[in-house]
Amino acid sequence: MAAPHQPQLVFVDGSFEELAQEMADFLNVGDDVKALIEKNQKDEVLKKLIIASPTLHSIPEKEFAGAYNLLVYLILQSDNADKLLPRVCDNLSKPITSSPINGPGLALNTLTTIFNMLKPDDELRFNVFMAILRFLKFHGMFENLKPYLKSLDDWMTEWETDPEDQRQAYEAIAETARDAGDASTSYQYILKALRTFEDAEVKSEDAQKIALRALKTALLSPTQYDFQDLLNVPCVQALSESHPVYFELLTVFAEKDLEDFNQFREEHEDFVEKEHLDLEKLQTKMRLLTFASLAARSQTREIPYDEIAEALQISKEVVELWIIDVIRAQLVEGRMSQQKKVFLVHRTTYRVFGEKQWRQLGDLVDTWRDTLQKVAATLRKEQAGLEAQKKRDLEEAERKLTNTSVSGPGDRRRGDRGDRGDRNERAPRKERTDDDD
Repeated sequence: MAAPHQPQLVFVDGSFEELAQEMADFLNVGDDVKALIEKNQKDEVLKKLIIASPTLHSIPEKEFAGAYNLLVYLILQSDNADKLLPRVCDNLSKPITSSPINGPGLALNTLTTIFNMLKPDDELRFNVFMAILRFLKFHGMFENLKPYLKSLDDWMTEWETDPEDQRQAYEAIAETARDAGDASTSYQYILKALRTFEDAEVKSEDAQKIALRALKTALLSPTQYDFQDLLNVPCVQALSESHPVYFELLTVFAEKDLEDFNQFREEHEDFVEKEHLDLEKLQTKMRLLTFASLAARSQTREIPYDEIAEALQISKEVVELWIIDVIRAQLVEGRMSQQKKVFLVHRTTYRVFGEKQWRQLGDLVDTWRDTLQKVAATLRKEQAGLEAQKKRDLEEAERKLTNTSVSGPGDRRRGDRGDRGDRNERAPRKERTDDDD
C-alpha cells in the first residue's frame, strides 16, 4: 500500500463509452453493454461489467492487473462509485484460478491500487481498507500491513471516520494481529477500539464485550505487564459492575502479589478453570510481577535468594532461573551474586505508583540521604586530616629552611677565608745589620 503522499496512478486513453465497450467485449457481454451505452445508462453499464468481472479471475496472469485497473477506472467515473466499488473488492477476495500460486499477491496488489487511485480524503478509502484487512486476515498476510499502520490515525482523520467505523477497523486489526501471533499489536488496537466509546456507551453490551476481551488479552499476553492503562479506560472500569470477579482479578494483577492471587483463587474456587483461563500462564506472570514488586520495595537493593524463593513460592534451586526470566521480561535490571546468594537490583519497574509507593520512595530517599551524609562526613574528616598533614609538612619545611639560612654554606665560606688569613699572615720583616754578615 503506497503512502498517502505517493499516489499510484493508472493512465488510460479513451472516452468512457469506448473503454466500457472494450471492457464489455473482453468480458463477453459486449452486446448487452452496447445497448445500455446507447441509452446513456452509465451506472447500468457498470453494473453489467461488475457482474461479469469474476471472469477476470480466469484470464492470463499478465493481463489481470491491467484489466482490473481499467474496470476500477470506469467505476470511478460514476457518481455512485461508493455503491459499486465494494462489489469489486468482494470479487477480489475470491480465488484467482489462473494463478493458484501468485493469486493472493495479484489480488492484494489490485486492492492496494484501488486504494491509491482514490483521493487521500475520499471516504471510499475506508471501505477499501476494510476489504484489504479482511483479505489479509483470510490469507494470513498481516506482515504486509504492519508498516502502514502508523498512517492509520491520519487516514481516519482525513476520511472523517465516525467512532463506530473506527472501532470496526481497530477490532479487525486486533483480530488479524492476534491470528498472526502479534499479541502486542493486537492488544494495542483493542485499547484503541475501547477508547472510541462515548461516555454514555461505556456500559453498553458492545463496550463490555470488548472490555472483557481486552482484559483477557492483557492477562494472558506474554509481553503485557502494565495494567494501569487498561484500568484507566472507562469501559474497563464499568466491568466492576457487569463482571466484578473479572475486575477483581485485574486489580490483583495490576497492584498485588502472588499471595493475593492465591487468596483470589480460594475465594472464587474454579473461576479460572471455568472461564478457560490458562492457570500456568497466570501463575508465571504473577510470579514475575511479584518479583518486580519485591525489587521495588527493597531499600538495600540486595535481595537474598531465600527472600525471593519465599515471595515467589518456589524452591531456592530455581531462583536464578526466575531472575533470568524477570530480567528478560524487562521488569527488573540487576545481576546475580552467586557467591553471596543475593540479587543486586540496578533498576526496577513500579507496577503502580500511589501513596504507598510515595512512602516507599520517601524511605528510600531517606536511606540514600543518610548514606550520603555518612560519606560526606568521612570525606570531610579525611580532607581535614590531609590539610592538617599538609600544614605540618609545610611548617617542617620552613623550619629546616630557617636553620639552613642561619648556619648555612655562606657562613662556612667566610670562616674558611678567616682561617686562611691567619695562616697566611707574615711576621714583620727584620732590618739587616752588620752582624748579619
